[in-house]
Amino acid sequence: MKTLYLLSIRLTFLLLICCNIVKADDDLATGKISGTVKTSDGQPAAFVTVSVKEQNRSTSTSDDGSFVISNIKPGNYTLVVSFIGTQSQEKPVTVIAAKTVTVNFALTETYSKLNEVVISANRVPKPVSLDKANIRALDLPQSTGTVNSRVIEDQQINRLGDAVKNVAGVSLTQTRGGVGETFSARGYSIGITGASGSIFKDGVLTNTAGFPEASTLQSVEILKGSAALQYGNVSGGLIINMVTKKPQFDAGGEVSIRYGSYNMFKPSVDVYGPLSQNIAFRLIGVYENDGSYRNHVYTERKYVNPSLLFNLDKKTTLLISGDYLRESLTPDFGIGSLNNGQAIPTMVPRSQYINTSWAYSHMNQFSGMATLNHQFNDNWHLNAIISAQGTDINSYQASLPNTVSATGEWNRGLARAKTTENDYTGQVNLTGKFKTGSIAHQILVGTDVTKVLNITNGFSIDGKNISTYAYDKINTIDLGKYVQRTDIPNAVDTARIKAPVYRVGTYVQDLVSFTDKIKILAGIRWSWQQTYQTDIRYLQRQTSGNGVAITRYDRAFSPKVAFIYQPVSTSSIYVSYSNNFIVNSGTDVNTGQGLKPSLVNQYEAGVKNELFNGKIIANVSVYRIINSNLAVVAPFKADGSVNSDNTVKQLNGETTSDGFDIDVTGHLSKNFYFITGYSYNNARYTKTTGLKGSPILGERLVISPVSTANATLFYTFTNPTLKGFKVGATAFYTGNRMAGYNNTVGQVQAYSRLVPVGGFTTLDVSAGYTYKKISLLASVTNVTNTLNYLIHDNYSITPIAPRQLLTTLAYKF
Repeated sequence: MKTLYLLSIRLTFLLLICCNIVKADDDLATGKISGTVKTSDGQPAAFVTVSVKEQNRSTSTSDDGSFVISNIKPGNYTLVVSFIGTQSQEKPVTVIAAKTVTVNFALTETYSKLNEVVISANRVPKPVSLDKANIRALDLPQSTGTVNSRVIEDQQINRLGDAVKNVAGVSLTQTRGGVGETFSARGYSIGITGASGSIFKDGVLTNTAGFPEASTLQSVEILKGSAALQYGNVSGGLIINMVTKKPQFDAGGEVSIRYGSYNMFKPSVDVYGPLSQNIAFRLIGVYENDGSYRNHVYTERKYVNPSLLFNLDKKTTLLISGDYLRESLTPDFGIGSLNNGQAIPTMVPRSQYINTSWAYSHMNQFSGMATLNHQFNDNWHLNAIISAQGTDINSYQASLPNTVSATGEWNRGLARAKTTENDYTGQVNLTGKFKTGSIAHQILVGTDVTKVLNITNGFSIDGKNISTYAYDKINTIDLGKYVQRTDIPNAVDTARIKAPVYRVGTYVQDLVSFTDKIKILAGIRWSWQQTYQTDIRYLQRQTSGNGVAITRYDRAFSPKVAFIYQPVSTSSIYVSYSNNFIVNSGTDVNTGQGLKPSLVNQYEAGVKNELFNGKIIANVSVYRIINSNLAVVAPFKADGSVNSDNTVKQLNGETTSDGFDIDVTGHLSKNFYFITGYSYNNARYTKTTGLKGSPILGERLVISPVSTANATLFYTFTNPTLKGFKVGATAFYTGNRMAGYNNTVGQVQAYSRLVPVGGFTTLDVSAGYTYKKISLLASVTNVTNTLNYLIHDNYSITPIAPRQLLTTLAYKF
């Protein structure tokens, strides 16, 4: 820990020195121009371009309509304000050395009219904030996807999984018991909790056990492929960033109520506005009560999200936010599967439920975050974030249905969980632009620190470990064959296990522009992770001990390099190499020490296009991801004898994932937009333990589908007869997948552990009407009533929802 703290202090000190140097570079012989841009009804106008005509210098207004342009030599200039779809304005301005001159503008458009232009998105995409470096889309040599607020509203998105389906190549999986969502892309699954997490909220690692509340989402950003350079030990397939709604200095809000099939009831309120000239607030509150097409399954949620924005000065803002979620839901294993590797026949009703009738899962989750942004000048920016999150889960249910016989016979055991995860994170990022001669640089320097503390309880029934307890016997095909127990056995806490993990990383990245057409992005990260030996407190004996695994240390470098060629200003061609690492458990058969991380190499090439003034965005990427030192169980021990210990491993397996993604989106007018995408992926074992003729060579990896496709279009009428009406349709395709577990060399089972699941397509249609401040939107999901399955991250599958109705009535003020 001493090394960790010293390194963090040194890195932070180095960043502060850099910041002071940058600030000292501001020439006292220059002046500044600042001001605000507002609409005709007095509301702040964001994303408006403000330019100094004679200097070819420009910036964009922030959310509160303010702008600052620094380092202007004394003299007389013309300030120009422009925005797509609006009339530009000019004002003369005189700059004085070491002074700040203020110039304000009022647009002729109203706030609502300007918003219509904003959401029509007839401009180039905003940078993906998850990249940390604020690189524009054409300069970022990586496949990305963004689901904006308009799509979230039009599709009446309730869950994170509903949003990410709009990004080609991203597929949804349920966590164990159906109490949460996880995702995969490019053959790799995403972690949702702790040190293996790959889901972020406003750039901060977050635990998404349960379901994140979509009512607070402004947008969802996705980086496909390796993101280890900025984030360290994350999935090699994708990372997700949930961008939340922020306070505003213009007063407003929305009250809505959502109602749907199976008694879904979800009222919400969103209020924002100024508390003073430099302080704004936002408060979001949601209540949700859902039934389900699945028997015995229900959900109840209470959520609140307050936030405050402080303008400390014209260059510095502080955002403080927090949220609290209380959730109670029914764990649901779906319909399970049979032990011959085949799914239960479709004759089993979609509603059939195989968990205990009293199964429950309760979660309390709270978080707090502070984000400081400081703009030294037009070129240099500092971002610092600290956050804390606590997640408490209390659940009791049947054990996993992975011992079901070929005829559906299942001897149910029980599983009791009482867990706490506390996450603490901090990060500092310095971004800047400068030149060395004629070569331009856009640099990112940063460091981050994370602590994850997991506390889990062990339980016993009648003095024996709960894992050995036999509850009852059912038949998962014919539930009427046996009488099911309904009592709840008393499970007693026997042990409390603490498992702390520490992570620290430092990184540097530079986008080097040799010319407007030729650029190189290069960077590297050093990551250090310490997983402590678990501390066990035996509650009944009042004694303490340690887990078997000793404290382990994982270290890795994560480089990235890319070549970018832009033949014209609206197109970009790139090739890139990057890697990420996977932390392994177990011991090395050759050394007897903890297994080193697996290094995963990714090669990607792509083309990005912004056509017709940004109205159509068309991107294509192809990739190959190779884990050539996959951790696999060693067939033999170091002395040559047969190995029967699954924790003794070696790093000579291999998986390969090949594929491509296509994304085409269009905002052809303020009335009409569309989103389309297609992906193909072939993730499989290309080497196991080095044994020739291994039965699993070429076997597809579980969870990831062969292909996905998505298409969405919405049109809003503006002619006098149908003004205010909106119609839309959305289709999603998920290809063939493998559920269950991948087979292993020398496995005891004589049958395959894979559960093949076929592909399926769902179609949703929507219609809505808006009159002044009131809107009504209705949709029918899964119009064709398709029957297929979501797969769990274990030996089970769940039928997808049937045809359902969803409506939202909202009032904006």
